Amino acid sequence: MTTPAESLPPGQGDRTRVLVVDDHAPLRRLIVEVLEEAGDIAVVGECSDGEEVVDAFLRTRPDVVLMDVNMPGTDGIEATRRLLAVEPGARVVLLTASSGADRSENARRLGGAGCLSKADVGALPDRVRAVASGGTAWG
Repeated sequence: MTTPAESLPPGQGDRTRVLVVDDHAPLRRLIVEVLEEAGDIAVVGECSDGEEVVDAFLRTRPDVVLMDVNMPGTDGIEATRRLLAVEPGARVVLLTASSGADRSENARRLGGAGCLSKADVGALPDRVRAVASGGTAWG
């Protein structure tokens, strides 16, 4: 896991804080780059597997967690269950390489704030903003 920033630098406190969880490092870097380029979003932590999520969340207190569904070991579904058991108000958006109503329905049952395709990385800043402001991101 990349060591997350414990707090944002002065003047960046109004940025939406995001924790990115994905086992595929190149995709995780792309997601981080797209979010950071938005200017009003700060990636405060990264995890490469679901086992790290609860500790990283408690340390960084992000507004939104972007969680890969399919990861070896503790997958995104189990990591989301664990996180929401500890922090029921956490805003988790599941990311998936495959589409399907069953994935979205599973995310809804878990208490997720959305389920998005990884193919639409460019839309993530808008979706993160929507979720951070209390909305959802399904698609």
